[in-house]
Amino acid sequence: MRLDESAAWQKLKEHYQKNKNIQLQELFDRDGNRFQKFSLEAAGLLVDFSKNLVDEETIALLLDLACQQDLGTWTDDMLAGKPINRTENRAVLHTALRNRSNTPVMVEGQDVMPVVKKVLGHMRFFTESVQNGNWRGYTGREITDVVNIGIGGSDLGPKMVTEALKFFRNKRISSHFVSNVDGTHITETLRRLNPETTLFIIASKTFTTQETMTNANTARQWFLGQGGKKQDIAKHFVAVSTNIQEVTRFGIASENMFEFWDWVGGRYSLWSAIGLSIATSIGFQRFEELLAGAHEMDTHFTTAKLEENIPVILALLGIWYNNFHKAQTYAVIPYDQYLVHLPAYLQQLDMESNGKYIDHSNQPVTYSTGPIIWGDAGTNGQHAFFQLLHQGNKLVPVDFLAPANSSNKIGDHHLKLLANFLAQPQALMMGKDEEQVKAELLDAGLPEEKIAWLAPHKIFLGNRPSTSIMFKSLNPRTLGAIISMYEHKIFVQGIIWQIYSFDQWGVELGKQLAKKILPQLKEDKEVNDHDSSTNGLINYIVSARKFAS
Repeated sequence: MRLDESAAWQKLKEHYQKNKNIQLQELFDRDGNRFQKFSLEAAGLLVDFSKNLVDEETIALLLDLACQQDLGTWTDDMLAGKPINRTENRAVLHTALRNRSNTPVMVEGQDVMPVVKKVLGHMRFFTESVQNGNWRGYTGREITDVVNIGIGGSDLGPKMVTEALKFFRNKRISSHFVSNVDGTHITETLRRLNPETTLFIIASKTFTTQETMTNANTARQWFLGQGGKKQDIAKHFVAVSTNIQEVTRFGIASENMFEFWDWVGGRYSLWSAIGLSIATSIGFQRFEELLAGAHEMDTHFTTAKLEENIPVILALLGIWYNNFHKAQTYAVIPYDQYLVHLPAYLQQLDMESNGKYIDHSNQPVTYSTGPIIWGDAGTNGQHAFFQLLHQGNKLVPVDFLAPANSSNKIGDHHLKLLANFLAQPQALMMGKDEEQVKAELLDAGLPEEKIAWLAPHKIFLGNRPSTSIMFKSLNPRTLGAIISMYEHKIFVQGIIWQIYSFDQWGVELGKQLAKKILPQLKEDKEVNDHDSSTNGLINYIVSARKFAS
């Protein structure tokens, strides 16, 4: 049976029709304990979802939907190492990478924890060598700059976490991230570096990814052109890969290759050796604290009752808005500058996972799946796109995140930040009615004629939903819990939507076409074997490049 024809879905549809005009302010007025009823704590996080367009019946019906879709069985199968990524016939075990217990994790009858621990030990030795200055460049100088070259999951996760935990970094080592095949990215990065003190981490499972290997080879040429020798590459390049032949052909010593496995998806891989750039920045002990925080959230997700389960509740709220309120997007606004890259990271995590239209039975879905994720750090966003959140005619649910304490205690900066963090969801919920607006304008001394004209422009309808996520401070353990929370939320939504969240076939078509187009851009002749638009653009580029040369 199709999801949108199922009993639980139909009940939610009926409930929505009866309650679509629900008013948040009325819900709070009727129930003085709403915060207590609609907030949860786990793994160092407080999640307040009381400012959402739900009541107890809504939550109960959403939980029935999760049960109907057999969420528990799918969760058990994931943790048991069964190939729930069925289109690639792979297990999905990023949770094993941060398993801090001694519990075995099985894949095809083999416990993977010994190899996970082996790679972590390799990472520890390498990280400590770089951080304590024992790992030196070809001239004997200590490493001062680490450049991670990757793309997608090999870039966004490590970059986000490294920036988020910048407060904890080794002050002697600077981290850089290169992903874009646009030559400007690698050029501007290399411009600031000294080859004698720079270490490159090439992060590519296959060691054939076009963008990554183009940048890696440019970095190699730069290194050799600045005085380094081929035998020195081993001191300045390491690899996170599974392709030992290509790694050694590049010049990287086999002992400097860090392994990961096909049961680790790229966008879920920062917990693996892909996180090497994180560990070299903050140290391996704090990297382990990151893993511990994620494991704590894993434990909560796999043991808590559904009605007390933070990732489950967040997932169900997303489905409520996406599929019943027809919200196409949701915003993530971290009120912490260190988390500035979190929205971009979650874009890939969510949109690459659940941006699918084929269900488990190979049929097109008849309902909306993954939402569009966007956002920016508060308070910057308030001066950019909050106008639309408050007075636009689109419903945009918002996740607000903030630490109660700042890592950088300076004046009253953090109190002002928190005041804005608290005020924005309150304003989205409460709004401002015509009577309030007219009273304010009257107090300001405006004549009645002017008030009558201006008042409609200053009315805020309110009743706009948001979730507030708080924690005592931003540290490795807390960040691990936050990321794990969103990972599990996305998993739950994929199960309910009956789609496979852990493949990403949608990225392949453009790559295939680019391989055909690339040689045509290098040739000096007219192209006519594509559609007229692509032909015209290729011919323009070839002509313009000839003119520029």
